[in-house]
Amino acid sequence: MRPDHPLGYTEEEIKSFMPTGWKLANPTLGPDGTEGTWDAKQRAWRVDVCDGVDFEYPLVVRYAEVSTLGANGRIEALRRAFDKLYRERLG
Repeated sequence: MRPDHPLGYTEEEIKSFMPTGWKLANPTLGPDGTEGTWDAKQRAWRVDVCDGVDFEYPLVVRYAEVSTLGANGRIEALRRAFDKLYRERLG
């Protein structure tokens, strides 16, 4: 993966880390077959997810984190983003 290429995840990749009862808030399949959107200025990928009571939260994966994690960085960064979001949601 190169810095000038957008980061993206498929629905299956996203759901594999999603806590039970959570769902994608607004599923939108992009032209490359991935969910969410890439923000080139922020160099981050984002998708909105809903928890079990339909509160909506942004899930953000920054390219900088992906690039520091090595060969499996893309998937590990997604896992970490979900973990962080889940912990912050619990307060």
